[in-house]
Amino acid sequence: MSETRDSRIRFDKWLWAARFFKTRSLAVQAIEAGQARVGDERVKPAHAVHVGETVSVRKSGFAWEITVTALSDKRGGAADAALLYRESEASIAAREELAARKRAEALASPRYTGRPTKRRRRKLADFLNEP
Repeated sequence: MSETRDSRIRFDKWLWAARFFKTRSLAVQAIEAGQARVGDERVKPAHAVHVGETVSVRKSGFAWEITVTALSDKRGGAADAALLYRESEASIAAREELAARKRAEALASPRYTGRPTKRRRRKLADFLNEP
């Protein structure tokens, strides 16, 4: 984790270093689409992020409400990235509840979609042809 000299860094670069997005171009797209905001306001990708600012990120239906605790312009491992921000308790609870709901929906949905395999067709025919 490298500190910058002037204690600020580009928003897209920070999102990439904090491992919210795999590439900086994906971070830029999210910022321009309004899915990543600083202080609930839309900003440009070159916006300077400062320690202590509140950032909200929406990705794949999940939402993070985080506070910037450190700055880095280098992408490191997940353990290093976790040191760059602190997530609010409400955000953690909401994400866990959404994850549990998505898991329940996945279990309730049919496992096999589309055309059945030859083996499944035979089993179905045997089941339907039983006396």
